[in-house]
Amino acid sequence: MAEPVRAGWQPVQRVPTYELVIERIEEQLLSGALRAGDRLPAERELAATLGASRQAVREALRVLQAQGVVRSQQGTGPDAGTQIVPAPAHALTRLLTIHLAVSSFPSEDVTEARIVLERASVAAAARRRDPADLDRVDGLLTAMDADLTREEFGPLDTAFHVAIAESSGNRLVGELTTALRESIRGALLSGMRAEQDWPALRERLRAEHRAIAEAVGEGRAEEAAAAMEDHIRAFHRRLAAES
Repeated sequence: MAEPVRAGWQPVQRVPTYELVIERIEEQLLSGALRAGDRLPAERELAATLGASRQAVREALRVLQAQGVVRSQQGTGPDAGTQIVPAPAHALTRLLTIHLAVSSFPSEDVTEARIVLERASVAAAARRRDPADLDRVDGLLTAMDADLTREEFGPLDTAFHVAIAESSGNRLVGELTTALRESIRGALLSGMRAEQDWPALRERLRAEHRAIAEAVGEGRAEEAAAAMEDHIRAFHRRLAAES
């Protein structure tokens, strides 16, 4: 007869073998033993090296390929096999967006994360003042001047914040901002829909956007950062009031 489980003990969680294979490959990437452009051994050899079944290795490679980390190709030519590839930025953004959307972070955490990222990026954008970036932001502001519905205004609002982040010159900050904004897109639209006087809210958002853009264009980094924080906090306060 099996012995009873002692009080306070928790059953051991079994981890799927393919996840262990992924962890081993991740370790090699983090240590620098594997780099972009390197080829992984054939499935049979990789399974033997890792002490896993070929099925587990195959599943792990499917997951990594879906994440944009590896590219697998059948055949015997020079491009056959599995190769580590530089993950495109949009793959990182997609993964972050999905994880942020399902993680249910407290709204306060989301607000503070946005402020940390966007204060830094808007200040950097003001210091750079890249003409092409400024033109892009101005084009978005002009588009937002139209008589837009909430559903039409929302994507332009997101595009404005992403454009400011990308104007910082820091590509990673731009991708993180994109992921964060996309993950709360539904909540932001709900906040707009909850506002009964939409034209008044739209005009207030336009004015806040233009104040931020003006500070960026004139190189007033600290003012731009303060205006961005006030803008974010004001909208999230409205969201909290409606929830």
